[in-house]
Amino acid sequence: MKTHDFYYELPPELIAQTPIQRRDASRLLTLDKRTGEIGHHHFYDLPQFLRPGDCLVLNDSRVLPARLLGRREPTGGACEVVLLIDRGENVWECLVRPGKKLREGAKLSFGDGALTAEVTAVLEGGNRLIRFTYEGIFLELLERLGKMPLPPYIKEELQDAERYQTVYSREVGSAAAPTAGLHFTKDLLDSIEKMGVKICYVTLHVGLGTFRPVKAEEITDHAMHSEYCVISAETAETINQTKRDGGRVICVGTTSCRTIESWAEEDGTLRESAGWTNIFIYPGYRFKVLDGLITNFHLPESTLIMLVSALAGREPILAAYEEAVRERYRFFSFGDAMLIV
Repeated sequence: MKTHDFYYELPPELIAQTPIQRRDASRLLTLDKRTGEIGHHHFYDLPQFLRPGDCLVLNDSRVLPARLLGRREPTGGACEVVLLIDRGENVWECLVRPGKKLREGAKLSFGDGALTAEVTAVLEGGNRLIRFTYEGIFLELLERLGKMPLPPYIKEELQDAERYQTVYSREVGSAAAPTAGLHFTKDLLDSIEKMGVKICYVTLHVGLGTFRPVKAEEITDHAMHSEYCVISAETAETINQTKRDGGRVICVGTTSCRTIESWAEEDGTLRESAGWTNIFIYPGYRFKVLDGLITNFHLPESTLIMLVSALAGREPILAAYEEAVRERYRFFSFGDAMLIV
């Protein structure tokens, strides 16, 4: 199967640059994975598509303000660092700019010296290992000095950093938001729970690899990035009980989907788990746990459009995307949502 098989035409003006004022007022395209039938709604209509006994699985990861703008020492030249993975002992794997200037041994300063750093290694692929030096608590420094690492297709500054966090985010560690969850409000979650739908949480810390294009001509030649994820014993049991009782497991976002599918046994059961996953889901994959998915609209030729095509079929997904373009839906991180059941 070719990467180009997952291409679609997207007018640039449909890429959402800012979040809408009310989270759950975004549009919701529904796709029946059995019939291909498409419907047009709003996200606040979601409860009418859920049933008592269903289970929603949400990713509670919280985005680090991981983009640091600083100076190179001693020249004073500008630099940019994006934290990707905590490697321990104050060392992080990072993206950097300008790459040519930030070789091993380069020294950096942020916030007038409140945070200093040194490049300790240049990794294959261009990422850097950087050791940070500071006084106090690192996450508090990041809250003060860091910016949200928005995807490259978003050109406008984010006015309210909380709009790039879900209302249920709590486990700090992502370099990008699990964006399908941005549409939920606390009131909407409360109303869903009151109707008898179980709500449980997994954690997957989203890496910027999720935005990297697939460059291989054959999708099976693509090297998938790894991300750290956790399933608690409570969540595993909630999902297992849902399946035993005949309810549907509906994941909020591809990150929640990848987490539960990574750790599921062949019979679909889950247990408490934690570790790195590089699962690559594309057409032909047999889902072990997931029955439905709430997700945003994804980039052409991306691993994420391949994942949703595995669930609903490539042709129905591309037809739904073409319909969304015709109907002027908003695309990508701050865009509208899609429900596949």
